[in-house]
Amino acid sequence: MKLTTQMINEVKGKGFLLNRQTNTFSGRIVPRGTVFSATDFAVMSEIAEKYGDGKLMATSRQCIEISGIGYEDIKEAVALAEDNGLSFGGTGAKVRPVTACKGSTCVFGNIDTHKIASMIHDEFYVGMNNVTLPHKMKISVGGCPNSCIKPSINDIGIEGHKVPVFDAERCKNCKKCAVESSCPMKAAKITDGKLTIDRDKCIDCGVCIEKCTFDAFDRENTKAVYKIFLGGSWGKRTVKGTALSGYVSEEDILPIIEKAILWFRENGLKKERFGMTIERLGFESIGKAVLSEDILSRKEEILGKEI
Repeated sequence: MKLTTQMINEVKGKGFLLNRQTNTFSGRIVPRGTVFSATDFAVMSEIAEKYGDGKLMATSRQCIEISGIGYEDIKEAVALAEDNGLSFGGTGAKVRPVTACKGSTCVFGNIDTHKIASMIHDEFYVGMNNVTLPHKMKISVGGCPNSCIKPSINDIGIEGHKVPVFDAERCKNCKKCAVESSCPMKAAKITDGKLTIDRDKCIDCGVCIEKCTFDAFDRENTKAVYKIFLGGSWGKRTVKGTALSGYVSEEDILPIIEKAILWFRENGLKKERFGMTIERLGFESIGKAVLSEDILSRKEEILGKEI
């Protein structure tokens, strides 16, 4: 079958990208909250065997691409996926598939990254799937400052922290302090027989909280907090996003993302990445927008018919 530009563009918007130097496509299946089940993989394997070349390939945004799908088989591949609760997609100038590290199970994870990623997926990848933006919008969720999933170089990044609550009266003056020896930033130090925390060095990674044998850190009242990065990007032009001043709560995450998307939709130029819009207008503009309620009052006006 001879493919036309119209045919290629038609299926590209549905998550099917032309394989180089072929007449076949790779179809991208998007996970909810970055997690696939064993059953999902069985279904994807069936699609790959029936309609593709038998390969399942991971993408940088934690989707699975099935390569070698002929144009004439795309409709049936989509139907089989949807019958089993899966969907192709993840392309276009819109919110892209959300990525997350394994913070939900990782020993360093301060937050349930899969839970947060699922919330964002439902609200924005699915809920705003028909909203066209000036450019793609990538969102990432990291469980701690180890930054394995690189939230700071996504358009919007969420990073989990825990601020240590230290009770000096519980410190037992151990000759070898497990907290001091485990602190990756060397912020914890024994001074005059007592542990002190240098807040200028501490990055609230949470490592120290579980280390003290005598519970000098209040585990019960230590809550997860979130750092939000805006305007990062990576590739030919890598830029670290700017963090909002101070931490936010879990309840703040979705409203901040929504306001950032509305701001980008309203202010971004066509084919201009989110970070470039921030550079052009200044961080103060986006910072003000995401910390106030004003832009939400104009949501219908900004989105128009696409809500």
